[in-house]
Amino acid sequence: MAAWTWRFEKADGAEVQPSVVPEEFTTQGDAESWIGEHWKDLLEGGADQVRLFEDSAEIYGPMSLRAAEDA
Repeated sequence: MAAWTWRFEKADGAEVQPSVVPEEFTTQGDAESWIGEHWKDLLEGGADQVRLFEDSAEIYGPMSLRAAEDA
């Protein structure tokens, strides 16, 4: 079974530790729902963008957390 995970980064792509610790997700939808619930806390905690992975394959990113703030 695939594991879906997020990588948390500064705007320059440097990896940072998330202020909210995510679980390992079993579906892309669960991972995306989680980021939708926690993006603001992650942004306030120092992450500027995220990348989504299925196992070791990058699915998409970087996705800015700041864009959601402006919406």
